[in-house]
Amino acid sequence: MANHKATKKDVRQAAKRRERNRYYGKTTRNAIRDLRATTDKKAVDESMPDVISMIDKLAKRGIIHKNKAANLKSKLAKRANTVATA
Repeated sequence: MANHKATKKDVRQAAKRRERNRYYGKTTRNAIRDLRATTDKKAVDESMPDVISMIDKLAKRGIIHKNKAANLKSKLAKRANTVATA
């Protein structure tokens, strides 16, 4: 690392962004895990919009790719529909 003020600041900013991105990603993964584990139709219907919103925000921020977000939402919707019929 160069000993320039701007470079040191960039390192600090990158570390801050990395921590924030890790937090958002982990929180969303936990929400997805909890949604998949839920077998109650009402609980799934209530938490589904929140989880989809979290996934969209990750894609918007560039933490995950937009196609990955679409795949996650699609799989969650399929899972929600099977829970609804079961």
